[in-house]
Amino acid sequence: MRIIICIFVARIQFFSTFAENYMMGKFDKYKIDLKGMKNDSSSYEFVLDNSFFSSIDAPEVQKGKVHVALTVKRTAGVYELSFQTNGTVQVSCDRCLDDMDLEVTSTDKVKVKLGKDYAEEGDIVVIPEEEGIINVAWFMYEFIALSVPMKHVHAPGKCNKAMVGKLNKHLRVS
Repeated sequence: MRIIICIFVARIQFFSTFAENYMMGKFDKYKIDLKGMKNDSSSYEFVLDNSFFSSIDAPEVQKGKVHVALTVKRTAGVYELSFQTNGTVQVSCDRCLDDMDLEVTSTDKVKVKLGKDYAEEGDIVVIPEEEGIINVAWFMYEFIALSVPMKHVHAPGKCNKAMVGKLNKHLRVS
């Protein structure tokens, strides 16, 4: 979990600039008002589809349909965001280069607290208290991208036969 938090913190500055300059309005529905929470726990549901992935405009995942259940719990000034992702993303097969559907599932957590500026304190992401709002679009994308295995290959016999034939011909010549 620490590695995931470090990846997120490294990108939090990038994301805040990215969000301000590029995504104004595109991802408003993914904003969570931490400061305005009425209860100590809130739940959210999101369905991320092809338009979400194309709007994020990042290379790892560009198509798919993923359901995300988010629970936000407030305890002693720290907000724990628990993400449960389930769905399918489309990636290129490493062998034949055709698109293939890949099931993704993950359970991830991010701890957030309010502070002066965007920062990291250990394994906690700090967001400006004056805003009190966190946009979870990039976090959801990162959790999905991190759940995609390094190797994507169709099941045996499912690859593009023409491409596999060319690959085998090339391997025999070498």
